[in-house]
Amino acid sequence: MFAFLAAILCFSALGSGQVVHSQNAKGSRFICTAIPIDADPSCPIPAVPLQSSSVQEEDLKNTVIQLRETILHQKETIVDQVGTIKELTSKFSRCESATGESFLGGKYRNKGSWRKDGTNTMGDLPRDPSETIDHLGKTMQNLKSRLENLEQQQMRANLSGISFPNELRDLLQRRLGVLENQLLKKVTELEEEKTQLYNETAAHRHRTESTLSSLLERITELEKGSSPFKSPEGFKVSLPLRTNYLYGRIKKSLPEMYAFTVCMWLKSSANPGIGTPFSYGVPGQANEIVLIEWGNNPIELLINDKVAQLPLSVRDGQWHHICITWTTRDGLWEAYQDGEKLGSGENLAPWHPIKPGGVIILGQEQDTVGGRFDATQAFVGEITHFNMWDRVLRPIDIMNMANCSSYMPGNIVPWVDNNVEIFGGANKVALEICEDQLLGS
Repeated sequence: MFAFLAAILCFSALGSGQVVHSQNAKGSRFICTAIPIDADPSCPIPAVPLQSSSVQEEDLKNTVIQLRETILHQKETIVDQVGTIKELTSKFSRCESATGESFLGGKYRNKGSWRKDGTNTMGDLPRDPSETIDHLGKTMQNLKSRLENLEQQQMRANLSGISFPNELRDLLQRRLGVLENQLLKKVTELEEEKTQLYNETAAHRHRTESTLSSLLERITELEKGSSPFKSPEGFKVSLPLRTNYLYGRIKKSLPEMYAFTVCMWLKSSANPGIGTPFSYGVPGQANEIVLIEWGNNPIELLINDKVAQLPLSVRDGQWHHICITWTTRDGLWEAYQDGEKLGSGENLAPWHPIKPGGVIILGQEQDTVGGRFDATQAFVGEITHFNMWDRVLRPIDIMNMANCSSYMPGNIVPWVDNNVEIFGGANKVALEICEDQLLGS
């Protein structure tokens, strides 16, 4: 820029005749002096110090070098983070494959290594990228410090009279802003990857542990095999009196469920009302699931204390097969008696999941979890084959169980001897319900 102005002034001097001739015999030389456009050429012009130009060029050169170093450093950082993400993905895949081999290979295969503090590392879990995030934070702070230094240099340049180009300053600020946004985006992606990886690993581990626990419980039940009855399910619970102390209790509780089917065989001639064949209570809600016929009212199904009346009739002293299905989606329910669907409805506690960790009682209605029974609501009669599933069974499956052409134990609550406790004088009596039905017919 300065050279260009000097050339223009030199050309102007030639045109106006203001030329200083040298005494050198070999030729003439012209000395051009840079003057402002609106200045008088006849006035002496002080020489412009050239040092400011060299200082400005040196500052610009240093700034460009710093910007180049910053870009290279950010490129290396991004490459490192890409490698870290690949490493996390690879280790998570190995963790999943190792867990799958453990489930397929047997009880003691590939359980993972154990640390001295007793925690299972499940082989080689991915490291926590907290150090990487801290490093990125420090890098971002370094970029901000460099930007502040550039602004301070601009202030010093303004005070010393040196003009710092606005275009270059804006360019530097834009570049640093882009780099800072990229850095923040990378940090956010790493945090999201970390959270997603943790959630997926925890969910997979929970599913695996639940499956293994169910298998172990089933194996334990089969290994015991000490039932006094002909088969583990070949018995009934007899509740002959209307009291508040005769009842049965299911040892297994329920998980969180979004649908269920409960089926049982009932025999009762109690009047008025057969009472409460079963109830399920959880902390904070004693009427989570209740089947009750109280007084002269029809049989009612309660879910989360919401009520639906069922078109069932079982007071004739004969065995009847009862099935009830429900799903949280729109609160749809269906009621089956002896294999035939007699009623259905909706809006029964819609979108309410069945809460886990409660108590299932046979023959009594709970006012508190597991207790405070009312004799007027007690069931009088006999119950067998109480089974529960965490899904809605097909009508054909219900029909096959009702006519004894097949038997399906509940996947959540199966009817087995060692899963049912009795209290207060209730009795367990041997009964093969399908043989009894065949002989009765």
